[in-house]
Amino acid sequence: MKKAIIEARDVCFRYEDAPVNAVDKVNLTVAQGEFLAILGRNGSGKSTFAKLLNALLLPSSGELTVNGIRAVSEDDCYEVRKSCGMVFQNPDNQIVTTIVEEDCAFGLENLGVEPAEIRRRVDEALHSVGMTDYAQASPSMLSGGQKQRVAVAGVLAMRPRIIVFDESTAMLDPIGRRDVFALARRLNVEEGITVVWITHFMEEAALADRLVVMDKGVIALEGAPREVFAQTDRVLALGLDVPEVMKLADALRKGGVDLPAELMTVNEMAVALCQRREALNQTVVCHSKLSSVFDDGHPAQPDESQNVIEVKKLTHVYMPGTPFEARALNEITLAVREGEFAGIIGHTGSGKSTLVTHLNGLERSEPGVVLVKGTDLGLKDTDLIAVRRTVGLVFQYPEYQLFEETVAKDVAYGPNNLGLEPNEVSSRVNWAIRQVGLDPEQVAEKSPFELSGGQKRRVAIAGVLAMKPSILILDEPAAGLDPAGRREMLSLIRSIHDSGTTVVMVSHSMDDVGRYCDRLFVLNKGEMAYSGTPAEVFIHDEKLHDIGLDVPECAKLARRLRQAGFDMPEGIYRIEDVCAAILENLRGGSGAGC
Repeated sequence: MKKAIIEARDVCFRYEDAPVNAVDKVNLTVAQGEFLAILGRNGSGKSTFAKLLNALLLPSSGELTVNGIRAVSEDDCYEVRKSCGMVFQNPDNQIVTTIVEEDCAFGLENLGVEPAEIRRRVDEALHSVGMTDYAQASPSMLSGGQKQRVAVAGVLAMRPRIIVFDESTAMLDPIGRRDVFALARRLNVEEGITVVWITHFMEEAALADRLVVMDKGVIALEGAPREVFAQTDRVLALGLDVPEVMKLADALRKGGVDLPAELMTVNEMAVALCQRREALNQTVVCHSKLSSVFDDGHPAQPDESQNVIEVKKLTHVYMPGTPFEARALNEITLAVREGEFAGIIGHTGSGKSTLVTHLNGLERSEPGVVLVKGTDLGLKDTDLIAVRRTVGLVFQYPEYQLFEETVAKDVAYGPNNLGLEPNEVSSRVNWAIRQVGLDPEQVAEKSPFELSGGQKRRVAIAGVLAMKPSILILDEPAAGLDPAGRREMLSLIRSIHDSGTTVVMVSHSMDDVGRYCDRLFVLNKGEMAYSGTPAEVFIHDEKLHDIGLDVPECAKLARRLRQAGFDMPEGIYRIEDVCAAILENLRGGSGAGC
């Protein structure tokens, strides 16, 4: 047994004026060199516990020892923070200087480390995270993944024995997530740093040495990832999820396929299915009905009169004529049809957010044309206020969009600016709050800043819906939410779309856009890389990977099985479709079990 580096005994913490403990009698031991993942819904106590580990907070009761230090006085807290570093969700909240290497040196300077030693440690830390070439760069010009690497370097330079990552990949694109996770894993394996990894991504948690699931401040589940995820019903009841491969395995077992227990990865599933086929002495027969999801032909292209948004050769350059000049968009052309649910995907810094701010006139660029229901947003005499009544925009960070004293005032802000009568404003406020699944009587008079992250997003959407737009644009609406919160948010957006609203959604989740969007636009370095239905886009899985994206796990499995000789349709990516195709191949069923 390795020596314990973190020991919590009946640890409790309660925020001032809170009715219950945020962390409630937690008992946990973390071994030196362990990679521990912590899961839980928003508000389950994960981040509070992380702050206790870093001595940003002190326990209300109980005993917490970190690297042999029990934080009681301010001096103790200082020593804890030297041995336990912390990387937060949003790197912008952690980066404090205007030059990368200066930011990396910030903590060391506060520790009073000698200048020569600071220089050596900064160089080592930046090299370790692959950011040496950006030492003189401005953090504001970096991508989200690069900023997170800088934040890790700043912690790493302090030479901690423990690093706590508090949802540090929540806002990153797929390749950014992979890179930061791989960095944490390498630091753990090669340098022996103990890692506490807090996440909402089940595929990350599945790669940890051990899982802890928190719920309402207590530890609800604990064990190896396979042991925890095998308790599927319990995990789902706690508002979480299980890896897609495990869901598929359950569906296949219900369809009569004998599979080993606790399959978690694409590789494990592919090997198990090939072995199952060999056990059945199967030879795969081509089934014409499975040859391709495109057999019915591509969707007919509608007349252009059905387009509600048209973008033609749009280019946007930030800070032109300066050393920081950056081309965010380069001759982008696309069209969104009336009643469509369109998705915009791309790596961090690909131009997604810049593009959507042009769609309601927040940004106006030349060259290029943006038309909304035939109105040219680039003309000087265009009534942009009228355009923004038609096109509602919900930003990525809801706290940036909320500003009033109460929820009701915040939601009413737009309708009031429309000059509506007080009775109509009040009616719209109550209607919009209900539309997003909240009770006006419970939240209307609350400060929006008292709400949870998911509730803030709902209020931000309500403020836009109160304007009754016919087009709704959402920039990463589910980023940072737990699995249950994400499902609730996407279900809400789907219901808004079903009511007749055209929806454009920016997302980093391939599973989400695959399940909800009719059509996808893929941006890469400010240019249009691909467009089409999810099936048409996901078929380019290797090229998507090359530009920093990914495809759903089931799409990866379908490709692996196709390479192994299974007759799997091109372009399938949903669990139910992949399950049906596998059952047909194994002759274990017609797919009805899925």
